Amino acid sequence: MFLLYPFVWATNLLANGVLRLFGVAREQAAHSLSSEELRSVVAEAGAMIPRRHQQMLVSILDLENATVEDIMVPRNEIVGIDVDDDWDRVLEQLRQSQHTRLPVYQGDIDRIVGVLHMKQVVHELVRGRLEHAALIQAASARDAYFVPSGTTLNTQLLNFQRNRHRMAFVVDEYGDIQGLVTIDDILEEIVGEFTTDPAAMMHNDVHAEADGSFVANASATIRALNRSMRWNLPTDGPKTLNGLILEFLETIPEPGTTLKLADYTLEVLQTGESSVKTVRIRPPPVQ
Repeated sequence: MFLLYPFVWATNLLANGVLRLFGVAREQAAHSLSSEELRSVVAEAGAMIPRRHQQMLVSILDLENATVEDIMVPRNEIVGIDVDDDWDRVLEQLRQSQHTRLPVYQGDIDRIVGVLHMKQVVHELVRGRLEHAALIQAASARDAYFVPSGTTLNTQLLNFQRNRHRMAFVVDEYGDIQGLVTIDDILEEIVGEFTTDPAAMMHNDVHAEADGSFVANASATIRALNRSMRWNLPTDGPKTLNGLILEFLETIPEPGTTLKLADYTLEVLQTGESSVKTVRIRPPPVQ
């Protein structure tokens, strides 16, 4: 170190001079870390940072690599109120709803009236005095919030905070609604599922079999399956299990078709006219 010190000093002097020519301060260059470098720092922290906190920090860094399209509730699974439905059916939906906020639309989800907060109508609903016009007026008081499908999760989290919204409709380049994303969905990407029941940690669309395999709904998103089941299915392509299988096979498979993806064995159990319905998944053996 003593012998090479003059060489190191001269190299640092030259490097700092070049940085100044490009307007980069020495302090800025010394303290800026890339996302990958931050991941390495977290991974090498060891016992200094609890394992749970390490996972959360890495998840925060991962927010910039995922979009709202990756975690949204698909269009066909959006729970909402159609004001053109029979009024008795609308009232029954309101009474049985497990959501505090419900999209209200007219005939088609693309014709959004607004977002209904249950506290706006719960008193009238309990007393049996809720009317059709009052429901539409309450929903219209909250304008729907739309976001492009390519919005990254870290950006959308800030947008939710800035605009004081908790729910957004994801639209494609043509303005058609593709799905629904909430602030809870983004927070679950950081801290995991909001549950303390270990038995409830399994994804709702997955059922364990006695032989160690799992039967899954093919419409489930791959990111949700990976997060809840601790799997590593590919996420750089289609968003759902159905899309992953169709992209790999390039055709609608027959029931009984088996394929292998990233060491996971997938067996098609049920198919429809245009999609795969259910799949049996056999994860690779734990090393």
